[in-house]
Amino acid sequence: MKARISFILTIVVTLCLSASAVYADMQEDVDRAVSIIERFEEIPETAIPRAVLRDAKGLAILTVTKAGFIVSGRGGTGVVIARTEKGWSGPSAIGVGGIGVGFQAGVQVSEYVIILNTQEAVNAFSKGSNITLGGNLSAAIGPIGRSAEAGVAVQAAMYTYSRSQGIFAGVSLEGTVIATRYEANEEYYGKPVFPADILAGSVKSPAGARKLLDVLSKY
Repeated sequence: MKARISFILTIVVTLCLSASAVYADMQEDVDRAVSIIERFEEIPETAIPRAVLRDAKGLAILTVTKAGFIVSGRGGTGVVIARTEKGWSGPSAIGVGGIGVGFQAGVQVSEYVIILNTQEAVNAFSKGSNITLGGNLSAAIGPIGRSAEAGVAVQAAMYTYSRSQGIFAGVSLEGTVIATRYEANEEYYGKPVFPADILAGSVKSPAGARKLLDVLSKY
């Protein structure tokens, strides 16, 4: 029993540390973000309404792994991007981590698109400090499908959308911490950069981000 608990806690710690892995391949995160957006749009009846994407001030696109038994951990990486006066900014690297308790068991890999509905939400990511979902900024499950295309009114600072693989009881992003991966940004852009400058559009996007910008340019 002790060995099992030790093994579970090792998974929890590993997942949480993976959220801040500084040398994670950011190009892989960018390419994955393109695939995630495309998969979310595959089925119109359950897609993110175009009106929501069109009015978004920014997006955070993440892949999160959650595992555990009673005590659980979650961690992952992704990118955040913001709308500017000249179009979409370049991507800024982010990592996520968190620990949960309660009746939950299993392993699950989930893809998340977080719609940043307000400039305040974008500013929270721009500061580079830790952001806790469900904290100061309100978050809600976003409307889906064609039926929500017209007359969508903003109900929260952030809308969350998810697609999951595997089985996990009690999945939630409440309490998840999102932080900037500064070293990943520096490696990707070839110089020290700050998330505020990236998301303001002041930093030129690398060629590897072109496909992501092209996908989002439809909105």
